[in-house]
Formats: sequence, C-alpha cells, structure tokens
Amino acid sequence: MSSPEVPVTPAGGTAVAERPAEVTADLTGWNTLVWDDPVNLMSYVTHVFVTYFKFSHAKATRLMMQVHTVGRSVVATGTREEMETHVNALHAYGLWATVERSE
Repeated sequence: MSSPEVPVTPAGGTAVAERPAEVTADLTGWNTLVWDDPVNLMSYVTHVFVTYFKFSHAKATRLMMQVHTVGRSVVATGTREEMETHVNALHAYGLWATVERSE
C-alpha cells in the first residue's frame, strides 16, 4: 500500500494547501445591519450598542445617528453564523436587524 504523496516546495519543505480566497470570503463576508424603526428611542439604541457590542459611547452614538439619518448602519462584520447570532440578540432587545453579504 502506498502512502499519499505530499507536495514538496522548491526549498524542500512541504506545501500547505490554502483555502481559496472565495471560500475564505464566504466565511467572513457578512454584515449585521440595524435598521431605523419608529419605536425605539435613539438613547435606547445607543444603550443596546454599548451593552451588547461593548462599543464606546461615542462609537455607539455615531452608529445610532447613522441608523437614524441614513436608515440603517452596519454594526458588525464576520462569519454568517456570528452575524446571525448578533441579529438574534438584537431582536431580543427589540431592534430591527438583518444579515447581508458584505460587498
């Protein structure tokens, strides 16, 4: 029985198969979006960002103002599973949040 061949680099070391870039992008190319709604106060949205994401008050306020003026804000980027966890947590706080692919 023969053993599988391991690729050898020109320097004599073994080659490591790397994950293609498109597969890596698929794992980390997701955003959590928070959307503006007519229910939650701006101070409450800021409080959620500070409490859940541990953002500084200044960053939480900036993101909240983006939600308020633009209608949405990207508050986190990572794997789809991580972003879905964030969305579920934000829903538990009563915020409107979704997951989308990053560009």
